[in-house]
Amino acid sequence: MIECPFEADALFAAMREKWDPTLREHVATCPVCSDVSVVAGALHREAELPQPSELPDSGRIWWMSQLRARREAARTAGRPITAIQVLAFSAAMGLLGACFGATSQWFQATVRWAGALQLPWSTVALLGGLAALVLVVAFAIVAAIGLE
Repeated sequence: MIECPFEADALFAAMREKWDPTLREHVATCPVCSDVSVVAGALHREAELPQPSELPDSGRIWWMSQLRARREAARTAGRPITAIQVLAFSAAMGLLGACFGATSQWFQATVRWAGALQLPWSTVALLGGLAALVLVVAFAIVAAIGLE
């Protein structure tokens, strides 16, 4: 092992960052003192850095991860249920519309009036499709706001 009589002085100077001019010249030429001053300076700068905050205990981390996993599992399990509810609601609205159309006198009168206008079926289909689209978009907006 190579030793230098100025090694302790170089270590002290590097830790305190107070260099004597002759010691600085010696460190520039001596490989042992140069290595000591580089390592000591790095350790000194590292010690001055702010220390990271303390980690929570492992039981709390485990509990939080279990809680998150349960929430994600519940959300994943709820997706098919939500899809079925949307389909059931759509079917109920279709059935309600069919019943309304079959029993409402003014609705049937409006349909007869629209038929008397002698519009081409493509126009009627387009208007009906647009009306259905407006209803579907409105329902989707309400469902999206309700899910958040």
